[in-house]
This record gives sequence, C-alpha cells and structure tokens, in this order.
Amino acid sequence: MKRKLAAIGMAFCLMTGTVSAMGIEAAAAEAATVTGTVRSGTTSDLLLLSTKEGNMEIKLDSGTDTSGCKFLLPGSQISVTVTHGSDEYLHATKLSGSTTVTGVTVDTSNASTVSGSVSEKTKDGLLVLKTAQGEMEIKLDTSTDMSGCRVLVAGKTYSVAVARGSDAYMHAVSISDSVAASSSAAAAGLTPAPSGTVTAQLTTVTGTVGDKTKDTLLYLVTSDGTMELVIDSYTDSRNGMVLTPGRSLTVTCYRGSDAYMHAASISSTKTYGGLVTIDTNTSTVTGTIGSKSTENMLYLTTQQGDMELKLDAVRSVTNCKVLVEGSRVSIVCARGNDAYMHALEIKGA
Repeated sequence: MKRKLAAIGMAFCLMTGTVSAMGIEAAAAEAATVTGTVRSGTTSDLLLLSTKEGNMEIKLDSGTDTSGCKFLLPGSQISVTVTHGSDEYLHATKLSGSTTVTGVTVDTSNASTVSGSVSEKTKDGLLVLKTAQGEMEIKLDTSTDMSGCRVLVAGKTYSVAVARGSDAYMHAVSISDSVAASSSAAAAGLTPAPSGTVTAQLTTVTGTVGDKTKDTLLYLVTSDGTMELVIDSYTDSRNGMVLTPGRSLTVTCYRGSDAYMHAASISSTKTYGGLVTIDTNTSTVTGTIGSKSTENMLYLTTQQGDMELKLDAVRSVTNCKVLVEGSRVSIVCARGNDAYMHALEIKGA
C-alpha cells in the first residue's frame, strides 16, 4: 500500500522516538530515518520505498543530499532521512546507501560517450543501459564521476562516458543527466536522433518488414494489411536499424502533411549476450547487407565472400538511417575472443 506520513503519525513517532508502527527511527526533533528497498516506478522526483511495514512515497527535492547514494534502482537497499512537508508527503533530506563497486584498471584515454535509458535489470554495481545498439552492461566503480546527475533511476535517459577495463567489461567513467539524446549520440558518433520534434498524433503499430522496403520507405506487413511508412529526418531509428524482410518491428507513426504515414520511431528486439574481449587490430570491409541480417548479426556480402559480424560492440554509425537488404556499407571490424568478427563502425558507402 502507498503510505504518506500523516502529521499525527509523525508527531507520534517523534514523541516516542520509535517507529514500531511506521518503520521509522527518530533521528532528531524534526527528522527521522527510514530504511527499505527501492521499488519499481521510482523517479528522480519521487522515491517509492518498500519497508517491512509497507510501501512509502518520499519526495526528492532540489535540496536533497544525494552524495551518499546516487543509485535509486529497483531492489537497492537504502536509508533515507525524512521530514514531513506541508503537502503531507515525506520529503527526503538525505539518502544513504552502497555505491561501491570493485575497481579495476580502466583505459580512460579511450573513453567514448553513449546515451541510453537505465534498465530495471541493473543491479549489484552493473549498469544495464538500453542504447540504440541494444543493451550494454557497464560496470560502476568507486571512481565513477556522478557529479553530473542527481540520482540514477530506472527508465530515465543518461549520457555515460565509458571505457574498457582490464576485466574486459566497459566501465562508467562518468554519468550525467542527458539534456538531449541527439547531442550525446552525436558525441559518441552514433546514429543521431531526429532533427526535429513530431507534434502530430502518434499511433503505434507492429508487424514485419516487407520485401519492397528501402532506405526511405518501410513496407510494414501488419494483421490489417501492408502499410507504407516514410523514413525521413524525423525518424528515430536508433533502436531498429536493420530492416531486412521478415524482421519484427514496432513502429510509432503519424500522418504527414503530404498525406503519407511517416515513421516517428522504429524499434526491434535485440538480445545481448554480454561483453567480450575484442582485438585492437581492426580491418575495414565493404559489402552489401544480406537478407538474413538482424539487430544481432549482420550478414555482409563482400568480394571475398560472405561475412558474419556481430552488432554488440558498434560504437559509430554514420551516413545511413537504416540498413536494408542490398545496402552498401563500409565496416570497421575486429575479432573477439568468442571467435566472431564484431562490427565497430558502420558507414554508408
């Protein structure tokens, strides 16, 4: 159940110095401390906390001291110093919790920036970030600079400077609130966000990629028939770039002033198998996208033959909005310790 601390309840707790009824330990004449587990749905403004006695809602204000706990992720154990506000909500004055992660040697000289939203799968010092290329697992260290954000919550988008550590994982060098996904994506060399804002009424549809799809027009086969969706500068394709026949997609679309339906965003399912060690010796190959390509594996036809390249380590995509069958691309790649070649940079040829 949701619990606001009513004035009479707070007065009782502060008078008796106990919280047998509310789960709060009196800390001072006007403040108290509560300990519990962060619940799903927590935002940067409202902390949802589960205690032994029930669920609580605690407001986070601009003056809340978050220096002792930046990670408000589902399942995290934290302590919160609270006061009772005139709006009958509890307000957090200070957060405390564990933010330590074992440190390793991190190559900060080769850091890059990615933007994505925090997955609820994040736990135990391992940040799972939903990016344009899929989910990334990023370790959090005691040295991670968190000065650029108040708190880290699930579902919110952040810019993360990452670098590879000696344990083969990517590590967060710094994390900051993402002011604009497009600017952070551009800093990382990733596919940029749309150049404008769509204000028309949006509709979400699901279906599979049709055979006639090209880089400017998506044919989406749905249960109600085949839709033609324009792909333009407004389309956010970062979560669904590979448009080969039969791929399942979710598309948010709107009717343009030209009477065509336009794709506002394209999303596709991508699996993530964890990070691997990738050789520093790279090579560049040029070829065309094969029909079997997915968000996980790119099948490339080159003059030397067919190649399979994993898409779990892509750090740069330029000169192309989507990848369709027959698209010609140039790819910087390297071999991983899983024996696969991994695409690192993709450029439309």
